[in-house]
Amino acid sequence: MTKMLFISFLSLFLVSNYAESCFSDSIDMIQDKSDKKEDNKTEFSDLPSWSSARGVRVLVNVDSFGAVGDGVSDDTKAFGNAWKQACSTSTSVLLVPPDRIYLVNATKFKGPCAENLIIQIDGTIIAPGEPKNWDPKNPRIWLYFSNLKGVLFQGDGVIDGSGKKWWAASCKKNKTNPCVGAPTALTIDQSSDIEVKGITVQNSQQMNFAISKSESVRVFNVMVSCPEDSPNTDGIHLTASQNIVLQNCKIGTGDDCISIVSGCSNIKMESIYCGPGHGISIGSLGNDNSTGFVTAVVLDTAFLKGTTNGLRIKTWQGGSGYVRAVRYQNVQMEDVANPIIIDQFYCDSPKSCQNQTSAVEISQIMFEDISGTTKSQKAMKFSCSDTVPCNHIVLNNIFLKRSDGKEAETFCNSVNGYEYGYVQPSADCLMQSNHSFQQHQVKSERLIHTEL
Repeated sequence: MTKMLFISFLSLFLVSNYAESCFSDSIDMIQDKSDKKEDNKTEFSDLPSWSSARGVRVLVNVDSFGAVGDGVSDDTKAFGNAWKQACSTSTSVLLVPPDRIYLVNATKFKGPCAENLIIQIDGTIIAPGEPKNWDPKNPRIWLYFSNLKGVLFQGDGVIDGSGKKWWAASCKKNKTNPCVGAPTALTIDQSSDIEVKGITVQNSQQMNFAISKSESVRVFNVMVSCPEDSPNTDGIHLTASQNIVLQNCKIGTGDDCISIVSGCSNIKMESIYCGPGHGISIGSLGNDNSTGFVTAVVLDTAFLKGTTNGLRIKTWQGGSGYVRAVRYQNVQMEDVANPIIIDQFYCDSPKSCQNQTSAVEISQIMFEDISGTTKSQKAMKFSCSDTVPCNHIVLNNIFLKRSDGKEAETFCNSVNGYEYGYVQPSADCLMQSNHSFQQHQVKSERLIHTEL
């Protein structure tokens, strides 16, 4: 048994470090390209183009194409025409000027574009507040960018989805209303070698920022903000994407701060603030007996405050596929319900879900250096399938206590793995390891969060 335990630990260690090496390569690759873009950075002026020691850039200002920027006039056409010009011009900068508010309806910004395009958002872009005024041809998108390569999104500006009336019409707010999809504020689709930095996305009609079918995307210093009671407003949503890095992001919303669904691999999240919201989630996967795959995910350094979940993996009964090679480390929580939760019986449906034997396999999951307070009696929940148990679940240096001072507990169903170091509350369902090389004490120096 001791030999088997050692082999199991070594296997997970190797998988975890393999994933980390992939992330390091991805970060280095993206950082190299970022540095090249910084070399071309110039100060903006009112002139359409200029020369400097750093090279020549062509300025494409949306105002020059008839945008008014008063928050009332419809600037959709001006943005579309400005995009055509910027996309077809090498080393151009599409500028949304500061101190202006641009009303823009659903728009598709399609590539491919000429090289070295920068999208500089310094002003505020708002969506129509009335759902009835929405473009019926684009019911699920607002600002949609696709088929791009090597594009930099940056600036101090705001993308505001004006979602208040959309939320009020949601079936989760009013159960007499039909459940229908609403637009995603910002979408990057089928693109590669993309950077997004500094911008704010807020008050989305539904999801705030989605990255789909894309590769090598780095998002940093981005803020996402929605009210706690806004339904289905995921902060950053990843689907069918690889080599994604999320760094130094602050997210407060009415749904998952970060949601990672099928087709995602090599995902690195670092220095993430989450709250309010539903936590940092993998899933849901397996809905309607579908197949889902997520692998090689790392969350390193995060602070979650007042969220309804913490670190969550959620799958539906009847699904297939797997979630594997996931590591959560250096996470501090404050007043979080369900700080650590794996749920293979997820059911987000107005009707009760049928019991089914098939399930998405969950294995090689490590929780390390996780501490803080919980509002729930069950600080850790491993609710796994009887027919497809969760395997190789590892806990190391866990210290979770209840906010009210009462004793916290762990719930287990069909879960296999082990704990080592200090684990509180103890997970008696898991084996305990006493290998000397595995022994760790609780760190006296806890994660200190500084708001981003």
